Amino acid sequence: MKIEVNNLTKKYKDTIALNNVSFTLGEPKIYGLLGRNGAGKTTFMDILSGNILASEGKILIDGENPFDNQRLTEQICLIKEGNNFKKDLKVKNVLKIYSFFYPTWDQELADELVVEYNLNLNAKVKTLSKGMESSLGIIVGLASKAPITIFDEPYIGLDAAARKKFYEILLEEYETEKRTIVFSTHLIDEVSLMFEEVLILQEGSLVLQEEADLLRDNTCAVSGPIKDVEEFIRNKEIIEKKQLAGTMTAYIYGNMQEASLHGLTAEGIPIQELMIYLTERKKGA
Repeated sequence: MKIEVNNLTKKYKDTIALNNVSFTLGEPKIYGLLGRNGAGKTTFMDILSGNILASEGKILIDGENPFDNQRLTEQICLIKEGNNFKKDLKVKNVLKIYSFFYPTWDQELADELVVEYNLNLNAKVKTLSKGMESSLGIIVGLASKAPITIFDEPYIGLDAAARKKFYEILLEEYETEKRTIVFSTHLIDEVSLMFEEVLILQEGSLVLQEEADLLRDNTCAVSGPIKDVEEFIRNKEIIEKKQLAGTMTAYIYGNMQEASLHGLTAEGIPIQELMIYLTERKKGA
């Protein structure tokens, strides 16, 4: 499903959560939606899922607005970090309700995941630990098989082993049946290798949209004597540079091999660090 974001703006009284954002998500991929707290990520996901309206601009999914559009909303599943389900419902009732809502629901997968995460079907949501409630959200998100599945910090309370299992299952299901997955997280180092395309928001504006492989191949940290590094990075786009005791490290858009040919040390920049550097800059990418 094609997602077109056109001049999207969302205001809450005097606060601008999204500021004239435009981009397109054209094909099923795993998209990493990154940014600091308050960048506008959750607001964007709420508009995309049809929960709220934009103040200006629009989101179109295959040419239609998702707000108040059941044909579209039953093809979109948004799992937030908490409060996804009514507290008095039992786990089995939550799963039954969602199985009715999503035409693509995979009951066999849901049953397997209930066993995997050791969930008690008769337990009420309000009695679940934070980790168990996150597990329930993960089960719904994966079993929905929704063509657009959105995970917004979906694993609060899960330990590292449980998160790793989630990533493995997510990738297995994605490889079996491609869908558009929008994944927002602060644990970027854990999941960045899953991302096929990365979007970074800063203070409500889009500062970067790039294929993850190109981002990894075309950004690097170059280190060496200050004079040599300064000469090499002349006329290159610089993300950040630091000096220490006669040496300089510059984070740039450039090729590692080119830097090596100039006798400089070069290494890739992890996507988490790149996001930090980009969102520290006043003008973004």
